[in-house]
Amino acid sequence: MEEIKIGSSLSFGSYNWRVLDIQNNAALIITEYMIEQHPYNNYAGDVTWADCSLRKYLNGEFYNKFTAAEQSRIIPVINKNLDNQWYGSRGGEDTLDYIFLLSIEEVVCKYFGDSSKNLENRSAKQRYWFQKKDQNNDKRRSTFDGYVWWWWLRSPGRDNRRAVYIHGDGNIGIQGNGTFRYSSNTIHPSTGDNCGGVRPVFWLNLEL
Repeated sequence: MEEIKIGSSLSFGSYNWRVLDIQNNAALIITEYMIEQHPYNNYAGDVTWADCSLRKYLNGEFYNKFTAAEQSRIIPVINKNLDNQWYGSRGGEDTLDYIFLLSIEEVVCKYFGDSSKNLENRSAKQRYWFQKKDQNNDKRRSTFDGYVWWWWLRSPGRDNRRAVYIHGDGNIGIQGNGTFRYSSNTIHPSTGDNCGGVRPVFWLNLEL
């Protein structure tokens, strides 16, 4: 078996994954590309990651797509859900997740290069977005069905009717997009849908 290391790719279930981190014989993996489109929440109104429909889907219907043997390798974790750094909207309760989305802190400071200066030192021009020339934008770009598209993070946007997302150019929409209705009028070419892409994440036991 090929050595698994940070940055390597692997197949698990019906999907291709990228290794983001390795700790204690477990690998944190994210789908190589967006695999589906979903709303963050199926209803309008304030919501946090703990209570949103997308979390319920990932830890229910999506989790159940894996075989029993595969499920035995998915490690449940406690996720911290911090308030939005720019706007103070609630991150909500800590959550016990088998499968989850990355937070803005994980995307900005850890797994796609270190752009923490843009998160922690907001400039006058950064009302809604990170700098378009951020050196790590390209690392955050992804596609769905071969087309560049935007994808959800679990962190709250400027209020709890929005969630943070990664724009198609890799820039970070820290003000968020609507969890139920979306700001963008752009329609995905192959699906006719304008909702966000999903890149599931989980910790995989490497010992089994």
